[in-house]
Amino acid sequence: MEQLPFTTLLNKYFGGTVLAALHALHLSPGNAHAPIPNFVAMQILVTAILIGLFVIVRSRLSVEEPRGLQHVVEGLHEFVTGQSKNVIGEHSEGFTPFLIALALFILACNLIGLIPGLESPTATPAVTLGCAVCAFIYYHWQGFKHGGLRYLKHFLGPLWWLSPLMFPIEVFSNCARVMSLTIRLFANMFAGDMVTAVFLSLIPIGVPVVFLGLHIAVSLLQAYIFVLLTTIYLQEAVGEET
Repeated sequence: MEQLPFTTLLNKYFGGTVLAALHALHLSPGNAHAPIPNFVAMQILVTAILIGLFVIVRSRLSVEEPRGLQHVVEGLHEFVTGQSKNVIGEHSEGFTPFLIALALFILACNLIGLIPGLESPTATPAVTLGCAVCAFIYYHWQGFKHGGLRYLKHFLGPLWWLSPLMFPIEVFSNCARVMSLTIRLFANMFAGDMVTAVFLSLIPIGVPVVFLGLHIAVSLLQAYIFVLLTTIYLQEAVGEET
């Protein structure tokens, strides 16, 4: 795959360090001349953009005269908090930072591919798998944090004599959630990128604008669905304690 300009820049200055680290861990890079792939470079860029955004918002916080960017961030915070209360219940504010960070990261990864010379890292299954694993670990961790070992009762079913049967089924069902979250996000973003690229190559003027708008809509929808499902999984893990 052809390197993006930003990927080339990262490999130029940090490729040697990354290669040495991989060798120290006895791992072989996919490309020894460019150990940092495009999807990793795009995630680094997204993270840098979001950190810059947070710094700007923090430096301009104002109660008397809030500006546009502050309104957007506050609106996102209120939306996620309200959704969490509706799904999980009261005292769900502690989950808001994780859910907002997850939403912003996925949305930014989805949308960054619209910028010429960049691509959406969420069109790579390794990235969506990483997001799914983070959500999976987080809601199970919260389950154990709120319920202790009693959280394991979620996997045993309502009838004790069915527990030997229900436990492996519930474990498999929870693991399948990782696959579901991964494939749903990856498939939609990959398909969106392919359709947009095809029409840009065939009809570079006019018509692609429609597909760019569709790409934005899909990006927003997929970020929302991912966070909504994570919220539902959190409710199942901590609902009895909240």
